[in-house]
Amino acid sequence: MTCTVIARDERSVANPRLDIDRWARLAEATADHEGGVGELTLTFLDRGEMAELNAEHMGREEATDVLSFPMDDVATPGVPTLLGDIVICPAAAADQFITHAGTFEDEVALLVVHGVLHILGHDHAEAEQTAAMRGRELALLELYHWGGLAPGGFRQAQD
Repeated sequence: MTCTVIARDERSVANPRLDIDRWARLAEATADHEGGVGELTLTFLDRGEMAELNAEHMGREEATDVLSFPMDDVATPGVPTLLGDIVICPAAAADQFITHAGTFEDEVALLVVHGVLHILGHDHAEAEQTAAMRGRELALLELYHWGGLAPGGFRQAQD
């Protein structure tokens, strides 16, 4: 069994444009590669909706780029396991890609992979965890996003 990703664009204005199927495939490949079995959702939201979620769940008033909500439910035989929900704000990604991943496409790819890794239990609260998570992100992006080495301008750490 593999991971199934249900992706949707719930933004009121679809700008910047997104290939929702592309990002669903990246999330699915990442989850499958990391051993995720079940279903997860990948949702793209406007800045206002993302700010509300960030305030409600993280106590921060501004829109963030990605939030992950892992499910803690115990698997029931015969019922698909719900792995969790990933929410991405493309407007926030558009604001930061130049000083971060380098391109908008690479920024969204990084956010998708980052979100999936959080769903599957990775974290970056401690320096050792951060290094491990960034290593996984880079390896998965090289495998499923670029199909080779990361471009020269790509960075995972934000300024």
